[in-house]
Amino acid sequence: MGLYRVIGIMSGSSMDGVDLAYCELSEQNGNWSYAIHAAETIPYEMKWRNRLSQLYKQTAMIYAKTDAYYGRYIGELVNDFIKRHRIHADFIASHGHTVFHSPSEGYTSQIGHGAFIHAATGLPVVSDFRTTDVALGGEGAPLVPIGDKYLFGDYGFCLNLGGFANITANSNGTMHAFDIAPCNIVLNRTARLLELEYDENGNEAAKGTIEPNLLADLNAIEFYTQPWPKSLNREWINKAFWTVAKNYRIPPQDKLATLCEHIAIQIAHSIDEISRHYEVNNQKLLVTGGGAFNTFLIQKLEQHCAMQVHVPDNVTVNFKEALIFAFLGVLRVLQKNNCLSSVTGAETDNTGGAMFGKFNQIAF
Repeated sequence: MGLYRVIGIMSGSSMDGVDLAYCELSEQNGNWSYAIHAAETIPYEMKWRNRLSQLYKQTAMIYAKTDAYYGRYIGELVNDFIKRHRIHADFIASHGHTVFHSPSEGYTSQIGHGAFIHAATGLPVVSDFRTTDVALGGEGAPLVPIGDKYLFGDYGFCLNLGGFANITANSNGTMHAFDIAPCNIVLNRTARLLELEYDENGNEAAKGTIEPNLLADLNAIEFYTQPWPKSLNREWINKAFWTVAKNYRIPPQDKLATLCEHIAIQIAHSIDEISRHYEVNNQKLLVTGGGAFNTFLIQKLEQHCAMQVHVPDNVTVNFKEALIFAFLGVLRVLQKNNCLSSVTGAETDNTGGAMFGKFNQIAF
C-alpha cells in the first residue's frame, strides 16, 4: 500500500483566493482513498486580484516576472500553512492560476512557476498540469475527471460550480466531462453592481424576477450547441457572454435570478445530452465548488434536473479541486496517466506536470 502526503493548491477563475489542502492519499489493490487533514482558502489581497485579472493585457516581461513572483508568493503561503498546522508533506501539487487558455490555438498558461515554489519551500513540486494535453491536441481541461473516477466513483455525475460550471459523468469507468457555462465569474461580477463581493446564499437572486428575453438570448449562445470535449475561458466570457448580458439594463437582482436560471438550464441540458449518449452509473449528482452554497442556484438545479442532488460537507465542497490536484500530482510522480483523452479530446491519455526538486527521497 502506498501512502502519499501532499499539499494540493488551486487558484480558480473566480479569484476568491488560493486554496490549500493537506491531503493523505492511499492506494490498495487499485482502490484509492483520501483524507483532507487541513485546508484553508487564503483570500487575495486587492493588489494580487488586480494583477492577476489584468495580466493578460501586460507585456511579456511583466508576465514572466509575475510568473516568478506568484510562485514565490505561493511558496510563502505554503510555509505559513505548514507552520500553522504543524504538518509534514512529501511534496506540493500546484495548479497555478490560469492567465491564457486557448487550446484551439494550441496554447495554455498557468502562472506560479514550480521552480520558485520549490525554492521558497524546499519541497518537491509538481506544476503545469495542462500543457502536455494541449500539445497532444486536447483541451487541457477538464483535469478533475480522473479524480472523480478514483475518489468519487459512487456518483454518476460530479458537478463543480466554480468560476465555470463543469461536469463529469461516469459511464462504467469511462469518463465524459466538459465545461458547461460560466458560473461564479458572472454571478460575482453582477453582485458587485450591488457592492457585494458575491451573492451570499443567492439571497439577492431570490429577490429578482427572471427576464425572459435575456434568458432566451443567453440560451441561444453558440457554445451551448457545440459538441464536447469543450472548455471555456475568460476571453470567451468577455467576447461572447458578457456582451449579451450587459445589453440588458435591468436591476442586478433580476440579472442574478436570470443568470442562475440560465446556469441551471444548461446543466440540466448537459446531463440530458450525456444520458442520451451513454449509460451513466447512477442518477446521483455530487455538487461542489463555491456555487454549491448558493441556495437559490441549487433550488433551480433541483427544479430542472431529475437527479438526486447531493451537496457534501463544507470541506469537500470547498477543497475538492485542491484534493484532486494533489491526486494528479501523485499520479504524475508514479508516472501514471493523469489526464484522460476521453474528456479532453487529446490524441491519447497522458501524464501531465513539470517536476521540480528531488522526488527520489519519497517512498513511492
